[in-house]
Amino acid sequence: MIEALTIVLAMGVTRGWRSTLVGTTAALLALAAIVAALGPALTVIPIETLRLIVGALLLVFGLQWLRKAILRASGWRALRDEDAAFARAAAKARDAAHEERAGLDWYAFTISFKGVLLEGLEVAFIVITFGSAQGSIPLAAAGAGAAALIVVVAGTIARGPLSRVPENTLAFGVGVLLTTFGIFWGAEGAGVEWPGGDAALPGVLGFVLIMSVGFVTALQRRRPATA
Repeated sequence: MIEALTIVLAMGVTRGWRSTLVGTTAALLALAAIVAALGPALTVIPIETLRLIVGALLLVFGLQWLRKAILRASGWRALRDEDAAFARAAAKARDAAHEERAGLDWYAFTISFKGVLLEGLEVAFIVITFGSAQGSIPLAAAGAGAAALIVVVAGTIARGPLSRVPENTLAFGVGVLLTTFGIFWGAEGAGVEWPGGDAALPGVLGFVLIMSVGFVTALQRRRPATA
């Protein structure tokens, strides 16, 4: 959501807010339609199969986020700089030709729509998977909506990119949590019976966290020797 906000801000400041907000709204409506369509469809799948599917999806997202966060924390990949990302997007927006159709700047509309949709798809799938696994799509959607509201309000107050937000730390934490639930639900879907049931979750979380920190430490030690 922070990355999507950076794109929207860059388009709004350099190209105008009307087309930017129309593109953003269109993307949000598309995401809401995806959640509304896929959420109920997943509830008819047998619970064990659903947990296997949900576990696999969460592992895909969780390991992707965790990999990037580990590389950034260990110094092998540059930390994401929202100010720099804003400057790049704004420079491209200023250089792009102005082409209006139906009263809209299609560059601002398209970039805003694509940015919000692509970044939001991860959120949508997390909402769908968590909501379906726990039997409460509306509650999961409300949590995502609250996060979006916080980001929008913070961006409005700051009137710029949220560069002070420790995004890599957030990504690291989210990656650990998604990977933990992915392992837990995926294993349950495959027929594994965890000792103590849901009480085993903290143990899985601790294992994933220790392994992740271990990878960061190992990569930090290797970096000077290979630099």
